[in-house]
Amino acid sequence: VAQGDKMESDDAWARSVEASSYSYWAVFLICVLFAGLFQWIGVSLIPLMKGGGNYATDWGSLAIVRPEVISVPEAVVFTGLAYLYMCLCFYLFFVGLILLYTVIHDLWRIGEAASYRPEVDYQHQHEASLRVMRGIFRCTVLGVLIAIVMKVQSAYLTSRGENIVAWLVSDMYSAFYGHNDVSAGISYRRPTHYSSLLIAISTCVVFLYGSIRLGVERRFCMPLWRMSAIVALLVAGYLLIDAFAGFSILLGVGVLLAIYGLFDPGLGRWRASKLGSNQSVS
Repeated sequence: VAQGDKMESDDAWARSVEASSYSYWAVFLICVLFAGLFQWIGVSLIPLMKGGGNYATDWGSLAIVRPEVISVPEAVVFTGLAYLYMCLCFYLFFVGLILLYTVIHDLWRIGEAASYRPEVDYQHQHEASLRVMRGIFRCTVLGVLIAIVMKVQSAYLTSRGENIVAWLVSDMYSAFYGHNDVSAGISYRRPTHYSSLLIAISTCVVFLYGSIRLGVERRFCMPLWRMSAIVALLVAGYLLIDAFAGFSILLGVGVLLAIYGLFDPGLGRWRASKLGSNQSVS
């Protein structure tokens, strides 16, 4: 009977994944066409072929200002391969989000069906939901950290910092000594900001969906609120990058808490487990 239940469960999961096949193809086309081809043409190819472009100088536009280092044809090939790699990474990232959504929906559907069966072990079901939410929290933190790295790199390219570390340290000092260097940057367009914003929003949407579907149990509200607070702080740090003097302090606090959450997504769950075991013994 157990083997039959397992086969039925595997078949149901396979059907759930196959039901999202159109989503995978849609994401693939969007990533290849918009994140890859169109963005490469607008950001790299046209400026390389015609010169100019209101973008900060980076590895993709170095041939415009330093043609002795890399030629324009070499830069075209290099940037084309780089954007192809980037769009494939985008595709894998969003496929992972779709799979997370499928897991959440499937587990919620199983819970709804089990609510009509009194013999179901609800303790095991709730623990499974919490384990899934911990995994989703880790994925959310990693996704927002990726968005932060993209936006920090883009903001640094439009700044006057000697290097990215010196730029962040200088911003920390400006918060304490009153030197506002945020407005001292160079006015350039920042196409990476839109890509990073898309990553941050889509990641948080999956986390919010999981919180609504799986985090309604009262006993799990405290771990979920802690996870949500860290995600909110991390997103706030992302949105406020280069917005005011001292933004790096808020960003650093959020990143440190997020890194801790990666290793302990339960945020001190051993204390809650110990308390629960003591109560059960008494």
